[in-house]
Amino acid sequence: MGLSGFIDDATARCRRIAARLVDGKAAVLAGRIDELPSRLLALSAGDRPRGAVVELGKLVLLARAFRATPRNTAIRRAVAASETRETVLADPDALRVDADWEVLAEQVQTRRDGLVSQTTWLLNLAAAGPRFAMLLDFFPASAGRRGSVFTPGERFHGELVFYPSAQPLRALLVRRDATHEMPPPAWPAPDDTLSDALTRPLLAEPWVIDIPLLLPQGRIARDAAGHKWWRSADGLATLPVASEVNGILCGTDLARTAAIWSGNRLAILAAQTPWGRIGGHD
Repeated sequence: MGLSGFIDDATARCRRIAARLVDGKAAVLAGRIDELPSRLLALSAGDRPRGAVVELGKLVLLARAFRATPRNTAIRRAVAASETRETVLADPDALRVDADWEVLAEQVQTRRDGLVSQTTWLLNLAAAGPRFAMLLDFFPASAGRRGSVFTPGERFHGELVFYPSAQPLRALLVRRDATHEMPPPAWPAPDDTLSDALTRPLLAEPWVIDIPLLLPQGRIARDAAGHKWWRSADGLATLPVASEVNGILCGTDLARTAAIWSGNRLAILAAQTPWGRIGGHD
């Protein structure tokens, strides 16, 4: 029926495919496909065909990788199930990072399978180790909203252990030291060009959905049609921004911006400005 036919009937078709994948013990992939229509509907009608091509292309690459190396831990995590907390903590080869961290933001989403995903994004304030860490938890929607142990903007010293991956991102909190006053350091400088930051994770794991970015100095502005764009201070890079963004950020000089790139839009987590830190949705 073609790409437009798929987009028009994506919800029903993805639900049928997801049900078969659950029967085939591919629960994580089933959840990803079940959520695909909502990601497409979040785009404007004109952007949905391109969004569908990106989503379906990543699924093809993931399927090929799984067929080639079905025992790869990171690939199995994207298809079947994640390792248990105990397995990751007991892994002597797992990457452990002891550093100062800043809580960038928390994202809570109710999924179609009845679970709520609670994602906490952390920024490594040290020079060494992965730049970002993602703490991910799931609980039944029927249990109600859980309180968070983190507050956006707070800083703490602690140890994280990362799930094995070519691009370490998902992590578990091993130790969190007692809260103490920390000077408000400037965020680390981006160590890649924007092009490298966008492509390097895809070269390692081309099926990933979200790529965290630490953007250099820039601004967010609206065009004549009301769409928002992030533009680097040198004018060499421009990226579209999701409509849900703190209005204070628009037109402000942003020294550093932490954001999530989905392949179509930037979701702003937080930014450092001349008058302090501003959350993406404050």
